[in-house]
Amino acid sequence: MAPTSKADRKAALDAAAWMFNIVTSVGIIMVNKALMAKYGFTFATTLTGLHFATTTLLTLVFRWLGYIQPSHLPLSNLMKFVLFGNLSIVGMNISLMWNSVGFYQIAKLCMIPVSCLLEVVFDKIHYSRATKLSILVVLLGVGICTVTDVSVNMKGLIAAIVAVWSTALQQYVSKYGLSNICLQYVHFLQKKYSLGSFNLLGHTAPFQAASLLILGPFVDYWLTNKRVDAFDYNITSVFFIVLSCTIAVGTNLSQFICIGRFTAVSFQVIGHMKTILVLVLGFFLFGREGLNLHVIFGMILAVLGMIWYGNASSKPGGKERRPSYTSPADKSQKLALLAESGDHSDKV
Repeated sequence: MAPTSKADRKAALDAAAWMFNIVTSVGIIMVNKALMAKYGFTFATTLTGLHFATTTLLTLVFRWLGYIQPSHLPLSNLMKFVLFGNLSIVGMNISLMWNSVGFYQIAKLCMIPVSCLLEVVFDKIHYSRATKLSILVVLLGVGICTVTDVSVNMKGLIAAIVAVWSTALQQYVSKYGLSNICLQYVHFLQKKYSLGSFNLLGHTAPFQAASLLILGPFVDYWLTNKRVDAFDYNITSVFFIVLSCTIAVGTNLSQFICIGRFTAVSFQVIGHMKTILVLVLGFFLFGREGLNLHVIFGMILAVLGMIWYGNASSKPGGKERRPSYTSPADKSQKLALLAESGDHSDKV
């Protein structure tokens, strides 16, 4: 009876974490779009800074409660994390501000072929025929949406391209993916510097908040020709700003809660569900902005390509590194080094 109860409890916790991740990730997009489009708060960089400032307050509470212990993270690693993290998140928020929700979400799928291109060029990764075809389907779907969506403008298109490439470069340089934000890079920093998830959040959030709140108003003025201090802060807009910051904290927390709880396949399923939910809710909440039958067809094609890519790339041979040539002399030297060092396969 006890094992069953324990299994039921784990299943309930997994379901709660799953739902928490989906609700916060989708909710932050809907609230931000409403804040920018309906209430005119077109200060995406400053808003991102407010998100991290709220997260910083949460880390201070965690430190007071003892969940965050004193730790060290080298400044070079911290700055790299902050630079790429800020560029990616701000880029996505600006793309959301200048594009429809549907095009914003579909454009994000371009990170699949861009990331694959980077891996092919720099890491000599080989993809199977099915994986390549799935990438072509994604590109075809995104292409149809771009050409036929009448709401797409040059400014929004450039923002989407910058957002996609900055996030793809973030994934490549820092080695972590969008569907499981910071996952691999978090693991790398945790192992190397013995950091817990909340410890790492405690290191990065204050720097991200400070940098974005200092630079944000200037960047936003350059992008929109509007001053954040001149905005009409009424009760409704302030409520949505506070709501956006609250959900952003939940989004950060949910990602860290999900790390280690779900497999890669589970993360893919969560990602697919979030994509579909964003498209559906965007249609119902923000109307048929730029929507027609061609755009709907392109969206369906891109989502099917995304699902096909996730399935094809996870199969044996779907994505693998090309073997590099090693000379007999190099092999003998490696074997000698292994013999001297002994077997350390159990150590991390």
